Amino acid sequence: MQQLPLYAELACVSNFSFLTGASHPQELVARAAVLGYSALALSDECSMAGVVRALEETRRCAQRGQSIEFIPGSSFRLENGSRLILLPQDHTGYTQLCRLISQGRRNAPKGEYALPDARFERGLDRCLALWLPVAEDDLLGAHWLTAYFPDRCWLGVSLHLGPDDKRRMQSLLATARAAGLPVTACGDAQMHVRSRRMLHDTLAAIRHGCSVADLGYRSLSSGERHLRSRERLAQLFPAELLAQSIVIAQRCRFRLDQLKYRYPREVVPKGMSASAYLRELTEAGIRERWNFSISPELRAQIEKELQLIEELGYESYFLTVYDIVKFARSRGILCQGRGSAANSAVCYCLGITEVDPARMNMLFERFISRERDEPPDIDVDFEHERREEVIQYIYRKYGRDRAALAAAVITYKPRSAIRDVGKALGLPPQLVDAAAKSVNRKDFEDVREVDGLAEPEPGSPVAHLVELAQAIRGFPRHLSIHNGGMIITGAPLAARAPTEPATMPGRVVVQWDKDALEDVGLVKIDLLGLGMLSALRYAFDLVARHEGQRWELHTIPAEDPEVYAMLCRADSVGVFQVESRAQMATLPRLKPQTFYDLVV
Repeated sequence: MQQLPLYAELACVSNFSFLTGASHPQELVARAAVLGYSALALSDECSMAGVVRALEETRRCAQRGQSIEFIPGSSFRLENGSRLILLPQDHTGYTQLCRLISQGRRNAPKGEYALPDARFERGLDRCLALWLPVAEDDLLGAHWLTAYFPDRCWLGVSLHLGPDDKRRMQSLLATARAAGLPVTACGDAQMHVRSRRMLHDTLAAIRHGCSVADLGYRSLSSGERHLRSRERLAQLFPAELLAQSIVIAQRCRFRLDQLKYRYPREVVPKGMSASAYLRELTEAGIRERWNFSISPELRAQIEKELQLIEELGYESYFLTVYDIVKFARSRGILCQGRGSAANSAVCYCLGITEVDPARMNMLFERFISRERDEPPDIDVDFEHERREEVIQYIYRKYGRDRAALAAAVITYKPRSAIRDVGKALGLPPQLVDAAAKSVNRKDFEDVREVDGLAEPEPGSPVAHLVELAQAIRGFPRHLSIHNGGMIITGAPLAARAPTEPATMPGRVVVQWDKDALEDVGLVKIDLLGLGMLSALRYAFDLVARHEGQRWELHTIPAEDPEVYAMLCRADSVGVFQVESRAQMATLPRLKPQTFYDLVV
């Protein structure tokens, strides 16, 4: 039996090339592993938004005993319409590629990019280039690439069962010989399996703002733009072209696992270690909070926390959050750490939270534990009207090259999927509107009769509508801003992830969402806006004006019996976190008498 050739797919886009790719990054990696590919490079257009999801799938493949290497890359449209795919050889190349993407996004309106050809002539010496020419005899473009990517550029040949594949290959090979360029096979894939062809056409129609019937030459010429078997590739390409894909993949040694997070140095005074400074601030907090009157149990708790923080190397994380909170307090902005951060006595000493651990019996290990070995997650609420002041302080202190907000990936939900797919299929607006209103916001289980059929018949327009809408559900539509997740680094962000301007002025966004940031070990801090803190600020001002006494969060009298009597009556409309119907039904049965009762 003839042995199948080794192959690496180096030209492949996912659905993070918005409304172009018809498969999730995870689907592409999983399919490539099943087909026995040696490696897969994701090359979404001027984007790395999907690479972490692909990385996670390679880890799952390894757990299943399927070995595949993943290469993060990106593609760019040149001025003549040709495409250039760039793949980093090492961490320096990855940094160069991230900076290029960030610059391209910064120079264009939201959702677009602008990079003149001259920008590719410098600063990319650690990247490999795969050129997919729009004209088969483009000798000028070939010579330009050999000049600026010497020994680092290949001409990519992609064949999709066109009527002139043989002639096209010969023409491309002649161009490569004339320019001294090596040649490699590439799939130029936009979906993981052929059956996504119908969905691909639907996405193209949505992108072009027309119906599928009116796509014409803007649709794919065939269903061959999927990940094909190595047996099929061996029938289409000469063996030496397939072998070159492996040569390229082996030169790409950078892996996303190599990314290491560095905390900002500014939060530690010169001449001090982060550990010593954190202890100094904690001791100062002890004096302020308890006036030296601290119990042995609480002192033991603080020592335990400081020891674990130092052991896991999280001192600078606490100091970064402390610096932000200190700024907010210096401007009179109310703030409060939420969630499991309230379990930390150190957080209370630093003023990150106002929950006195002496009043609580909460488990610190909910916040940080040696066994989980993952960074702490401190969410800080600020007065919603003044949170922007805090965000702009961070940009001023660290610069927009080292501070950015996490992205939020806006995806298709059932109703938006029905509406966009229905329009692309050219269905009557009233039918599409009725179908969209009939589905549940979370799933398609409640599709009701919209064209006289209790169940859409196979092959009917409504059946196609539901099938395609289900397939597109969860596909990314665009990148937005996470409501508070911010990443601050010690080194420029471009060494770790591409950034782009947000629609909101003065904001910079990392192309990865909060889950992706955590998956590659980049630490974020959630800076959230809370209307209730603004309400408390107004209340403090009123009390000060009429009673002559200025309250702060940590000086509000604890365990007021009248408050608990009110809660036991379920009189909690407008009270943060206990105003839902479920909470109001629970409170009279729970009968809380202390704050910890509410914590439970």
